[in-house]
Amino acid sequence: MPMNEKRCVITGLGLVCAIGNDTDECFESALNGRSGITDVKSFDTSACYSHKGAEVGSTNEQLAKGRYDRTTALGIKAAGEALADAGINTDSEGASDIGVILGSCIAGAACVEKYYNAKVKGEKGDIDDLKAMPASAIAGNVADYYNAGGITANIVNACAAGTLSVAMAIDLIRGGKGEIFLAGGCDSFSSLAYAGFHALRALAPSDCSPFNHSDGITLGEGAGVLVVESYEHAVKRGAKIYCDVLGSGVSSDAYHITAPRPDGEGQMSVITRAVKNSGLKFTDIEYVNAHGTGTAKNDESEFLSLNTVFADNKDLSVSSTKSMTGHCLGAAGAIEAVLTVKALKEGKLPPTTGYSEEDLKVLAEKSGDINFIANKPLEKDIKYAMSNSFAFGGNNASIVFAKDPNLLNLTCPKQDLYVTGVGIVSGEFDEESKSYVAKLDTDTFKSYGIKSAFLRKLDRLSQLQLLSGLKALEDAGVTVTPENEGIIGICIGTNDGPMTEIANFQKGIIKDGIDKGSAFAFPNTVYNAAGGYLSIATGIKGYNVTIANGFQSGLQSVCAAAGAIMFGYESIMLASGTDECTDIDEEIYSDLGMAGEGKMTLGEGSVTCVIEKDSSATERGAKRYAKIAGFSSTRDTSGDRTDNLRLSEAALTKAVLNVLEEGGMKASDVKCIYGFGNGIAEIDTFEKEVYKKIFGDDIEVKLVKKDFGEARAASSSLQFAMLAKDIHDGKFESGIAVSYGTSALYSAVLLTKA
Repeated sequence: MPMNEKRCVITGLGLVCAIGNDTDECFESALNGRSGITDVKSFDTSACYSHKGAEVGSTNEQLAKGRYDRTTALGIKAAGEALADAGINTDSEGASDIGVILGSCIAGAACVEKYYNAKVKGEKGDIDDLKAMPASAIAGNVADYYNAGGITANIVNACAAGTLSVAMAIDLIRGGKGEIFLAGGCDSFSSLAYAGFHALRALAPSDCSPFNHSDGITLGEGAGVLVVESYEHAVKRGAKIYCDVLGSGVSSDAYHITAPRPDGEGQMSVITRAVKNSGLKFTDIEYVNAHGTGTAKNDESEFLSLNTVFADNKDLSVSSTKSMTGHCLGAAGAIEAVLTVKALKEGKLPPTTGYSEEDLKVLAEKSGDINFIANKPLEKDIKYAMSNSFAFGGNNASIVFAKDPNLLNLTCPKQDLYVTGVGIVSGEFDEESKSYVAKLDTDTFKSYGIKSAFLRKLDRLSQLQLLSGLKALEDAGVTVTPENEGIIGICIGTNDGPMTEIANFQKGIIKDGIDKGSAFAFPNTVYNAAGGYLSIATGIKGYNVTIANGFQSGLQSVCAAAGAIMFGYESIMLASGTDECTDIDEEIYSDLGMAGEGKMTLGEGSVTCVIEKDSSATERGAKRYAKIAGFSSTRDTSGDRTDNLRLSEAALTKAVLNVLEEGGMKASDVKCIYGFGNGIAEIDTFEKEVYKKIFGDDIEVKLVKKDFGEARAASSSLQFAMLAKDIHDGKFESGIAVSYGTSALYSAVLLTKA
C-alpha cells in the first residue's frame, strides 16, 4: 500500500448560504460586510429568547430538481456549481470516477421533523422522509444526481465535518484511492438544532459577534463544495487551478462533549499538525479563517490558541465569516474553505463584522500582533491561508491552502499494518422484541474505571461504543498516557448513529415547544458524540473521525483508520463499527419494510479493532491477530436508483479484485470470505453468486449476522474482527471481509497471517 506523493489542487468551487446563491455573490457579500442574519422564518420562535437565523431564501425545488431533503438539496446546489466551475460535464464518462465526501451535523433534520410530526399525530409518516433522515443518505444522493461513481462518504463530526471532508479527500487522492473528489459540507436550518442550542443557552440574542461581544451563535444553513483533484489529473483535462491544498490536521480535546478546552490545547495541536503536514512554519501562514462562533468559551479558547501558536508571526490576519453567514454547522468548515480559497486567489480578505468604535478599541488592546480584520475587507497578497473548525465532541480540524505550487516531500516510511486488539459487544436474541440486544450494566463499566456520573451522560450508542473501545485497548495491552495520547486516534463507522436520541428529542419539541428542548439530551443527537465520549474517557487526543455511510460503515472505518496510519498521522488507531437496536430502530426498519418475518432480524453492538503500524507493535511486543494486506471501497452508479437494495455485481467484484491486487494475491489464494448476507433473500443469493464467479466453489463464506442479527455498521466490523481472530487461530492463512451499503457502496479488506 504505497503512499502517493500526489500534489492536490482545487479546481472548482460551489457555495450557497444566507449571503448569496453562488460563490461570487457570497464572496462579494462577505467582502462588503453584508450579513445574511435576519429574523427566523422557517418556524415560530416567539417563545424563545432569540429569534435570529441565517437562512437561504431558495426553496428545495429551486435548489435541486426532484424530491430531496433540504440538506441534500443544498449539497446538490453547491456541488453543481463546483462541477460547472471545474469544467466537468457530469453526463460524460468522465464523471464516473468522481468521489463525493460530504460533511453534515444534523443530516435530514427537516425530514425528521416532518416524519415525527405525522407520527405524533397518529398518522403514517412519509416513507421518503424516512429514507432521507440519516446522514448516510446524503453523499450517495449527491453522487447519483451527478452520476459520480467514485468513493462516497458522509463525515459527521458535527461542526468540523466540512473541513474533515476536504482533509479526507486529500488523503484518498494521495493514498491512490481516487483522482478527483467533490468535498465539502451541507446542513439545513432546523427546529432540532435551534431548540438544542436554545436549551444550551448558546444562541446570541441578536446577531452573533465573534471575537467581540461573544454572547452566542447565530445558526445558519448552506453548503460549500470544492473540487479537490490531483495535479496530474487536473493538468491532463486542462482544468484551471485556484490553489494547492497542502495538508490538514485532525485532533481531539478529550475534555468535554460541548465545550472546548479552556487552555486551547486541542486547537493548538490541530493547527500544529496542519502546519507540519503542509511542510510549513507558523510564520508562513498569513490568513486564518477562524472557527469564530461567537460563544464566550469558544472565542476565548480560540483567541488564546491563535495568539500562542502564532506568537512569532508578525504578519497574521484573522477573521470569522460566521458574523455574516451564521454558524452553518456541518457545512461551516466547507463554506469557510471556499471563502478562504477565494481570499487567497483574489488577495482580498473578508472581515469580521459588527464592531462599534468602542469595540474596536477593546479589540486593539487585546489582539497583540494579530490583525483581527474588523468591519472592512483587507487587501493583502498572501501565499498561505488556513481554515479552522472546532466541534462538539472536542473534534478539531484544520486545512492549509497555498496560492503557488508547493512541492512537498510527503513520503512516509512504508510500514505494514496489523490488527493488535479486538473488543466486541454483541447482542443476544430477545424473544420479546425478536431482535438481538446487547447487555450493558454499570458494573462492567466500573471495572474499567468509568464513574456512574459520567456514564449517565451517555446515550445507548455511546455506551456501546465506549465499552467496545475499552475492551479493544485492554486486549491490545494499550494504556493511554501523556506520552502516547497524541499518537492514538479513533475512527468510528455507523449507519444510523444516534437516531433514537434524534427522534426522541424531535418528538419532545413537537409536543412541548421549541423552547422546551433538553440541554441534557441535545449533545447526544450529534453523530460524533460516541467518538467524543470515547476520547474523553480514554484520554485519546489524536485523529478522530466518524463516518455514516450505510451498513458497511464499520468496514469503511477500517479503511480510513489504515489510511491515517499510512500518512503518519498516528501510530495506533481504534477502528469501530457501532449501531444500536431500540424501539425507534425497530419502528424505522419495519416502516421501511426491511425487518420482520422473512426479512432481516435487527441486532445491535459495537466492535472496535486496534490497528497498529509495525514499528509500534514491535516496540510494545504486541500480539498480532493478522496483517492488513489491502483495503478498498467501490461504488456503482448504474442500475435502478429507486431500488432500495442497489445491488451491483460490478462494484462488489471490483472491491474484491482491488484488495487482491493490492495484496499481491490471486483469488485461488483466498479460502474464506466473511460476507454481508443478512437474511434478505435477494442480498444473500446475489452475494453467493458473485463470489462463485470470482472464487469458484472452493471458498467458505461465513455470515456473522445469522448469529448476531443485522447490526449494520457493527456487523461489518464484526466480520473484520472474526476474520482476524480466525487467522490468528490458524483456521485460515488469509481471508477477505466484505460489506455493502444500500447506496451501492462496497468495502473490502484483505487480511493475511501476521
